[in-house]
Amino acid sequence: MLKGNSSTEIKKYIDSPEEIQRLYKRTLWIVVLSQIFGGAGLAAGITVGALIAQDMLGTDSYAGVPTALFTLGSAGAALIVGRMSQRFGRRYGLSSGFIVGGIGAIGVVIASLSESIVLLFVSLLIYGAGSATNLQARYAGTDLASAKQRGTAISVAMVSTTLGAFAGPNLVGVMGEFATSIGVPSLAGPFILAAAAYILAGAVLLILLRPDPLVISTAINKHKADVSASNDFEEQVEDKMGIYTGAAIMVITQVVMVSIMTMTPVHMRHHGHDLNAVGLVIGFHVAAMYLPSLVTGMLVDRFGRMAVGVASGFTLLAAGLVAAFAPGDSLGMLILALALLGLGWNFGLISSTALIVDSTVPATRAKRQGSVDVWVALAGVSGGGLSGVIAAQTSYMMLSLVAGILSFVLIVGLCKVPNRVWRFSWKS
Repeated sequence: MLKGNSSTEIKKYIDSPEEIQRLYKRTLWIVVLSQIFGGAGLAAGITVGALIAQDMLGTDSYAGVPTALFTLGSAGAALIVGRMSQRFGRRYGLSSGFIVGGIGAIGVVIASLSESIVLLFVSLLIYGAGSATNLQARYAGTDLASAKQRGTAISVAMVSTTLGAFAGPNLVGVMGEFATSIGVPSLAGPFILAAAAYILAGAVLLILLRPDPLVISTAINKHKADVSASNDFEEQVEDKMGIYTGAAIMVITQVVMVSIMTMTPVHMRHHGHDLNAVGLVIGFHVAAMYLPSLVTGMLVDRFGRMAVGVASGFTLLAAGLVAAFAPGDSLGMLILALALLGLGWNFGLISSTALIVDSTVPATRAKRQGSVDVWVALAGVSGGGLSGVIAAQTSYMMLSLVAGILSFVLIVGLCKVPNRVWRFSWKS
């Protein structure tokens, strides 16, 4: 993994904390730029994926399939991107994932033109690589961060996604009109934007992310381990309980968020809302997923990973209850429900990401992060795939209540985690 990085360059960072901080800040700016494009790319599937399936299949029962497919694709991509990043560095792993996601978005446009269900499903699977990479990019900002900077570093990476992610859903109408003007179905318009955005995000990382932060971090950690061994100091080891707890927070928050988010556009269309209203609600939801990140990061660094994880459970519980009992024709209440849903997910993702970074070591960090994100993506597959079936067989209200109950399970589970993990997350 150290190929392409001279020993002189690496030694410069080992010998100078100031150089490490300069590279840390530069890396954050590059991640910010890529995440702006990445946010616009992921918004397309969230906003119109279910609607494309509904139109092509003629039924609501399979409206959750697109979300399940691109989430399943993100599971495989998370594993591959994580392992590529561990072996070759963040630069190659992340840029490859974004570019593949862009190719998948192009496939969705072609599938809409040819009305091919098979091509649509295959393309959505490939498109999921962009979603996985968008999440994995948040780790790049933490590679050179100190323990007290990690929550903030994750937040900076995520809040930058807001610019693209909030704009994406609100460009649904514009991109739909553009698509129609060039002979493409209107619902495929957002995927034209997604293709360009993901490919640009990949190009930014491939060209600018030099030297690679994970390569430098691994070299610094190896140097410290060698020094520690020579001085009989204890070597840093992984904390498996911290990894498992962080993974549990991520998995449950992902299931709750994806299940309600997936069926909200379909629920709104049944109550007479037009595509612009759907885009507005999803835009607020995506903004709530990312915009609070700077504040969330400071809360995580100040009050601890576990405390913010519990706050995530309470916020998602409130989102489920509001979504369940909001009148279907009330745009304001639906915006509130989806904003709470996004905020709860934000609390959960940032707190659990920081906990996982705390609990791993650079030599295996990217691989562990990729493995955790696989489980998160598979959880999203379950939430997306079952949401359509549950809503069709029962109601959107019942779906939202089930999600709320799962959020309550998260709260109870975290309260039973050993005190050692609570102390560790507070101390970190």
